[in-house]
Amino acid sequence: QVQLVESGGGLVQPGGSLRLSCAASGSFSRVDGMAWYRQAPGKQRELVATTTRYGTTTYADSVKGRFTISRDNAKNTVYLHMNSLKPEDTAVYYCNANVSPAPWATGVYYWGQGTQVTVSS
Repeated sequence: QVQLVESGGGLVQPGGSLRLSCAASGSFSRVDGMAWYRQAPGKQRELVATTTRYGTTTYADSVKGRFTISRDNAKNTVYLHMNSLKPEDTAVYYCNANVSPAPWATGVYYWGQGTQVTVSS
């Protein structure tokens, strides 16, 4: 069984910074694409940032220049560095990862449990 465990959320003032972490654990061969999504109250879940295993990244327009996604393949961990936070960044942030159970096997997508980020003065 694969688990994605997130950490790092909390309450921060506008203009502040936070770093989220998401670590994959369990029995698997490798972790390929990883991503962060977020869901604000009353809104649909939206894609925030993605990273391939080799470090190619993409970002939602709303976070470009403020958020940075990175990963440590040795630790099977993805990070989201969030700077210049705004009240509209308030949401539950979810980690998503494509995990291969065995070499050459098709990957399976897993979700983390979510971590709350609140930006407020």
